[in-house]
Amino acid sequence: MTTSIDTNSSSLPLRRDIKTLGHILGEILVHHGGMQLLEKVEKLRVMAITLRKNDDKDIYNELKEEIVNLDPPMRKQVIRAFSIYFHLINAAELNHRIRRRREYQLQDDHVVQKASIESAILSLKENKIDEATIQNVLNTISLELVITAHPTEATKRSVIEIQKRIATILKNLDNTTLTKKERKKLEDSLLNEVTILWQTEELRERKPTVIDEVRNGLYYFDQTFFDVLPDIHQDLEEGLTEQFPKHKWEVPNFLHFGSWIGGDRDGNPNVTPEVTWETLIRQRELAIKKYKEALVELMKRFSHSTTRAKVSEELIANVENDEKTYLKIEKRWPVETEVYRRKIAIIIKRLKEVGNSEIGYQSANELLDDLLLIHQSVNNHQPADRELKMLNKLIRQVQLFGFHLATLDIRNHSGEHEAAITEILRKVKVTDDYAALSEDEKMKTLENVLMDPRPVLLLNEDYSKETQEMIKVFTMIKEAHETFGKKSILVYLVSMTQSASDLLEVLVLAKEAGIYRLHADGTVESHLNVAPLLETVDDLIAGPNIMETLFNLDVYRNHLKIHGDSQEIMLGYSDGSKDGGTLTANWKLYKAQLEIHDMAKRHNIGLKFFHGRGGSLGRGGGPLNRSILSQPRETLGDGVKITEQGEVLSSRYLLEDIAYRSLEQATSTLIEASVNLSEESEQQHLREKAWEEAMEEISDISLKKYQSLVFEDPDFLTYFTEATPLNEVGELNIGSRPSKRKNRNRFEDLRAIPWVFAWTQSRQLIPAWYAAGSGLESFASKGEENLKLLQRMYEEWPFFRSTIDNLQMALMKADITTAKEYTSLVHDKEIADRIFGNIVEEYEKTKAVLLKISDDEELLDHTPNIKESVHRRNPYVDPLNFLQVELIKELREQEEPNEELLTEVLLTISGIAAGLRNTG
Repeated sequence: MTTSIDTNSSSLPLRRDIKTLGHILGEILVHHGGMQLLEKVEKLRVMAITLRKNDDKDIYNELKEEIVNLDPPMRKQVIRAFSIYFHLINAAELNHRIRRRREYQLQDDHVVQKASIESAILSLKENKIDEATIQNVLNTISLELVITAHPTEATKRSVIEIQKRIATILKNLDNTTLTKKERKKLEDSLLNEVTILWQTEELRERKPTVIDEVRNGLYYFDQTFFDVLPDIHQDLEEGLTEQFPKHKWEVPNFLHFGSWIGGDRDGNPNVTPEVTWETLIRQRELAIKKYKEALVELMKRFSHSTTRAKVSEELIANVENDEKTYLKIEKRWPVETEVYRRKIAIIIKRLKEVGNSEIGYQSANELLDDLLLIHQSVNNHQPADRELKMLNKLIRQVQLFGFHLATLDIRNHSGEHEAAITEILRKVKVTDDYAALSEDEKMKTLENVLMDPRPVLLLNEDYSKETQEMIKVFTMIKEAHETFGKKSILVYLVSMTQSASDLLEVLVLAKEAGIYRLHADGTVESHLNVAPLLETVDDLIAGPNIMETLFNLDVYRNHLKIHGDSQEIMLGYSDGSKDGGTLTANWKLYKAQLEIHDMAKRHNIGLKFFHGRGGSLGRGGGPLNRSILSQPRETLGDGVKITEQGEVLSSRYLLEDIAYRSLEQATSTLIEASVNLSEESEQQHLREKAWEEAMEEISDISLKKYQSLVFEDPDFLTYFTEATPLNEVGELNIGSRPSKRKNRNRFEDLRAIPWVFAWTQSRQLIPAWYAAGSGLESFASKGEENLKLLQRMYEEWPFFRSTIDNLQMALMKADITTAKEYTSLVHDKEIADRIFGNIVEEYEKTKAVLLKISDDEELLDHTPNIKESVHRRNPYVDPLNFLQVELIKELREQEEPNEELLTEVLLTISGIAAGLRNTG
C-alpha cells in the first residue's frame, strides 16, 4: 500500500516513515488477500486522493460504485486495510513528535524549544523576575490531571501497545550509527509488528468491566507517569539552579495525576463500593511494585562500605534496631559493612508486608522517613549531587504517589443523594417528603441535621436497596481513609448541581459515616471535600449564587475551614456544549469562573477549578497548555485541575518522551502565566471590557441559532438519529458505562459522549462548531471596526484565540461533501435536505468569518503541522465513510439482526476514529 508524498520539507522524515509502513502493509495485504486485495485498496486510495484534489463528479460516482459493488469478504478486508493504515500513521506521528523534540535538544545552546521548561526559566531571567517571586509562584501553583474512563478510546490496548512498539522501532531506525546487521534486525521487527497488527482483532468482544478500565488506566502510571512526573520536577529545580545559582531552590510537588476510574458512579451502576475498594487495592499494589523495582536498582548502586565511607551513626543505629524488629537473621543482608544495602533490604521487606501484617509500613510517610535517613547519611560523604539522582527521584516518587498512587475522586448524581436523604429523614420523622420541600426548607432542614451531633441513621432499620448502596459508599470512603490514607479519596463530586442543598446533602451523608463530625464541644472534623459540577448553561449561570449561599452559611464555612478555606468547583464542558453550542458554552464557562472567583475572593476563600474537558473539540478538548492559557488568568493561581480522557491518554502519554513534552508545555505555560499575573498590579491588563461585551453579544446570537436547530426544529432528533451512526456506536464495546442516563430516547437523557462521537463519525462535527459562525458573522458585519476588534481579540486574548483555533480545527476535520452521504440514511428526504442545507449554510458562514478573524487564506495556516496531518488523513478516511453509509443502510434494512454486517459497521467506526484521532 503506497502513500502520497507532500512537499513540506520539515516533515520529510515522517513521510519517509509513512511510506515505509505503507509498503510493509502492502506486502501484508498481498500475503493475506492476494494481489486482488492490494489492487482494490490501491484503486480506492488513488480515487479518493484524486477526488480530494479535483472535485470531479465522474470520479465521485466511480468511487461510490466501486464501494457499493464490493462483495462482503473483500469489503471487510478493505475496511481493515484503511483502518490499520491509520494506526500506522498514528505510530509514525508519535515518533515524529519525539524526533522534533530531539532536533531542538541537539541544537546549539541558544536554540531553545518553545514552551519548554528551559524557555520558561530563560524568560523569567530575561524579564528580571526575582527569585522570591518565582519561589512564591512555585509554592502556590497546582496542576492536577485526572484520568477518566469515559468511553472515548475506540482503540484496544493491545493495538495501542503495538503502535507503541512500532513507534519505538522507528525511533531506533533514526540512529545513524546502526550497523547493517542492526538495521536489518529492526526492519524485520517492524515487518513483524505490522503483521501482528493485521492479525490482531481490533474490536472488543465484550464491554470492558470497570476493573478492565482500572487496569487500562494503571498502564499509564506504570509506563510513564511514575517516571515522568518526578523528572519534570527535578528538571525544573536543576534549570532554576543553573540560571539562579544564588537561591536554594525547593520545587514543591505541584504536578499530580488523579483518577475517576473506579470512583465515577454517575450513571454507571457497575461502579459499586466493592469495585472502588478493589481499585484502591490495585493502585496501592502498583505503587509498591514500582517502589520495590526502584529499590532493587538502588541496592545495586549503593554498595558503599563503612570501611570506605562515613555512614551516619543515626542510620547505623536505625539499621541495627530495624533488623531485630523486622528481619529474621537469615533474611538480613549478609555484608555488615554495607549499611545502605542492609537498610534497603529492610525497606523492601516492610513494603512487601504493607496491608498484610503489622511489620509493613502503616503509611507512606514512614517509607519516606527511611529514604530521607539514607539521603541525609549519603550527603555526609558524597562529593557531588550526581550519585543522588536515583535516590532523589525515589523520594520524589513517594511524595507524589504515596501508597495510594492517585487520588480517586468519587462522583455521583445529585438526584441519588436527594433520594437517599428523603428516605433517611422520613424514617426518623424529621420530614415526610424532603424532596418536595422548597430550597429554603431543604437548606434549613439539612443545616439542623449537620448542627446536631446525633446521627439520623437507624442502624437496624431496613432501607431501600438504593439507599443502602449510598450509605455503603460513604462507609467505604471512611474505611479507605483508614486503610490507604486520606489522600486516597479527597473529593466527592456532585453531578448536576443545581442548588446549594445538593452539596449539603453530601455533607449529611458524610456525617452519618463519620467522615464529617460535629463534636459536643462544637469543634468540627471534616475529611472530604465536596465539589459541585456545574454542567448545563443554566447551572453555569446559577453557579455564583449557589456557591455564595453556601459561603454565607456558618455550617459550610466551618467545613471549609478544615480544608484551608478552599473550595473545588468542577465545570462541565460536555453538557453545556450539548445544550447551548460550543461558543456559548465556552463563554458561559469563562464568565462563571470570573464571577465565582471574584465572589470567593470577597469571602476570602481560595478556589480550584476542575475543568471537565473531553478529548474532542466538542467537549472542550485541545492541547493541554492551550487549555490552561484559555482560562481567565486571574484564576490560574487558584490551582488548575483538568480531566484527561479517551484517546488523549494514548496520544499524550503512551510514550515517555511525548508525555514529558506535554507536561513540560503545561508546566512552562502555568509558571509563566502565574508569574506574569503576580507582576501585574491592575486586572485591566488581562482583557478589555469591549472584548467581554463583544463576546456577550456573539454568544447570545450563537445560542439562539443553536437552539433554533437543536431544540426548536421538531425533526432535528430524527435527523440526528438517522443521519449518524448513533445507534451503531452504542454497540461498540468501548466503555463500561451506558450511553444513556436512562433507558429512554430523549435528547436530555443522551450522554454528551455518544452525541459528539456520532456527529464526528458522520463528518458533520456539529457540537464542535455549529452556530459559532452566526454569532461571529453577525457581530463582524456591523462595521469594519467590529472586525478589527475581533482580530485584535484573536491576537491578544488567549481565550478568544483558543476558541477561534479550535473552531478552525473542527471545520478542518468536518467534511461537507462526505457528510452529505449520510443524508441518504434519513428516510424523509425533506427533513434531510432542509436540516443539512442549514448545516452547510452555517458551515460556509463560519469558515468565512474565521478566516477573516485570523487573517488566514486557508484553515489552520497558522499550524502547518496539524494542517498537514489532517490533509494526510482525509483521503484515507473518505472510503471508510462511504463504506459506513452503505453498510448502515444495508444493516438497517435487515429484518433480523445481522452480526457480520454489524461487525463491518463497527470496524468502519473504529477506523474513522483512528483516522480523525477524535471520538467523543
